[in-house]
Amino acid sequence: MQDSETMTKETLSLNGDLAHVRAPEIVDALNAREPADAARLLQSLPAEKAIEVLDLPGLDNTCEILAELPQDTAVSLLSGVSDDRAADIVKELVEPLRTTLLNGLNPETRSVISGLLAYPERSAGSIMTTEFVSVPSNWTIAEVLHHIRMVERTRETVYSIFVIDPVKKTLIQAVPLRRLISADPHANVLTAAPARKPLMIAPEADRMEAARLISRYDLLAVAVVDGPGHILGIVTVDDVIDAIVEESTEDAQKFGGMEAIDEPYLRIGFGEMIKKRAGWLCALFLSEMLTATAMQSYQSELEKAIVLTLFIPLIMSSGGNSGSQATSLLIRSLALHEVRLRDWWRVAVRELPTGIVLGAILGLIGIIRITLWQTLGLFDYGPHWVLVAATVGAALVGIVTFGSLCGSMLPFILKRIGFDPASASAPFVATLVDVTGLVIYFGVAAVILRGTLL
Repeated sequence: MQDSETMTKETLSLNGDLAHVRAPEIVDALNAREPADAARLLQSLPAEKAIEVLDLPGLDNTCEILAELPQDTAVSLLSGVSDDRAADIVKELVEPLRTTLLNGLNPETRSVISGLLAYPERSAGSIMTTEFVSVPSNWTIAEVLHHIRMVERTRETVYSIFVIDPVKKTLIQAVPLRRLISADPHANVLTAAPARKPLMIAPEADRMEAARLISRYDLLAVAVVDGPGHILGIVTVDDVIDAIVEESTEDAQKFGGMEAIDEPYLRIGFGEMIKKRAGWLCALFLSEMLTATAMQSYQSELEKAIVLTLFIPLIMSSGGNSGSQATSLLIRSLALHEVRLRDWWRVAVRELPTGIVLGAILGLIGIIRITLWQTLGLFDYGPHWVLVAATVGAALVGIVTFGSLCGSMLPFILKRIGFDPASASAPFVATLVDVTGLVIYFGVAAVILRGTLL
């Protein structure tokens, strides 16, 4: 039995009646085609359906598809999509197509898109839409409901109605549509408003702040206002979801030790892929060279106690793993504002005993392993195997503790100096802890094994 995606692609390739095919499925089919072929298919759609497809952020190669369309068709489609989506598309266009399409738009739409493009990237203003429902505070509920019926098709959402002061033009309240429907039609619109003040955000605020507000207060939209309180637009929950997916994707890529890519994996060019990955790999490789330098410093100790080399991979991986755990926890906590920069000392106080206990657990496991292998005759660690086991156990306590502290403090340091904490990727922390882990390991060995193996 064929899955729905396969059937959808067959439908798109075998017949031209696409009006009843869901827009996300058409997007999937367009993404599987070359831009010229995708443009022909998009042009064959009814205008309303084509606009719906173009309005979805999941459509790849949007700019290339628009470039393949006749100019008047491209302008018409761009005029029909929501303002925030149009701004995203225009931002990716290259000249001269960008200027051509912008000039083809009506002055009002062009002004709105240019205004949205002026906001900083990743700000609330950059993802807001100006297509919302606003009404003056002296209207009745019946007037508001009639207005909604008139403008519904031109608004991105009608589930939140924003009440404006008729004189000052400032935001007074946000009224959910369901409260209007169930209220007295002859009453003033403010009688249906909740008692609390509406939640607002500045256009320059980070877009993830809008996401936190929508998530925390279970909203469908949050108002974006300027200093005096005039509403400029709204950030809707669907735009927030898109932003969260984008941010999470970038963070996941940075966690893996590479620059974030802004295209689907199979569509990014070979040269661009090398560029995104080579820099971090080279930085990590150069950092790992310090590991060789550290081992060279302890060459004489290694020659005397070759048994110590058996546990180097164990020691290094344990410290790196503990550091990566702490880094992942703190980067996420900083992103969710669960901890602030001023909480660094509280995190350090928490991670210190945590690292000691975790290191003690791993150290105990290491000691048991060495003891079992020695007593069962699986491997001979020499006459001083008890001291070797103690060295491994003590070193693990120190290395895991250091890894936890280092991994938890690095995101704070990066955020304090203005870098993205996600840059403290797991490979980077692991590399840093590897070098110091060797120093700790051989330092502990020098103390415990002095006079015996060393």
